[in-house]
Amino acid sequence: MSKSIAIITARGGSKRIPKKNIKEFCGKPIIAYSIEAALESGVFDEVMVSTDSEEIADIARKYGANVPFMRSEKTSDDYATTADVLMEVLSEYEKRGESFDYMSCIYPTAPFVTGEKLSKALNDLKAQKAIMAMPVVAFSYPPQRGYIIEGDIMNMKWKENFSKRSQDLDKMYHDAGQFYVFQVQEFIKRKGIIFEDIVPVIVDELEVQDIDNETDWKLAEMKFRLGH
Repeated sequence: MSKSIAIITARGGSKRIPKKNIKEFCGKPIIAYSIEAALESGVFDEVMVSTDSEEIADIARKYGANVPFMRSEKTSDDYATTADVLMEVLSEYEKRGESFDYMSCIYPTAPFVTGEKLSKALNDLKAQKAIMAMPVVAFSYPPQRGYIIEGDIMNMKWKENFSKRSQDLDKMYHDAGQFYVFQVQEFIKRKGIIFEDIVPVIVDELEVQDIDNETDWKLAEMKFRLGH
């Protein structure tokens, strides 16, 4: 029987939006949405939060997540990657005699994540015997027709696409920045660097919003209220 873990990565420091990971979003701390989605999915044996903040840890436990250990200083600085954090979590569980076949990394500022999306991602990953699954959204304009600015002058990046019809260009997608699901051994083998063998979970533009500043936050709340 395979085992799965959901890891919500929630560092304490946030410069652009103070206390970003626990700031109130439409009535509750934003991290609560990620925790509740993981629990509601019903597909994880463990739902945990990796954090260096006691305040975040307390809120995480309040909403039903486990915080069995605090994040190390090494994975709490500005240079630590998400892969570093995930590797540390897996290693700490190994020390406690627990290992997992699948894991999901869920961002703490991802209120559009649902239990249904997480469940679909994990089940599709298993069915396809893929390495990774993730939510993606289609580019609203074909990036193949993009321009680059060099100095004060702008040039078309790929001139060969100028006269092509939109329907003849490959439809392209980008990471929705919400969560990832991995086959653990492949993740470890590749040190978290995965470019292929990815199962897409296609989501609507109204369910996607990067949250990097106060304007993004307001846009995310507007989109969230539209869907609820």
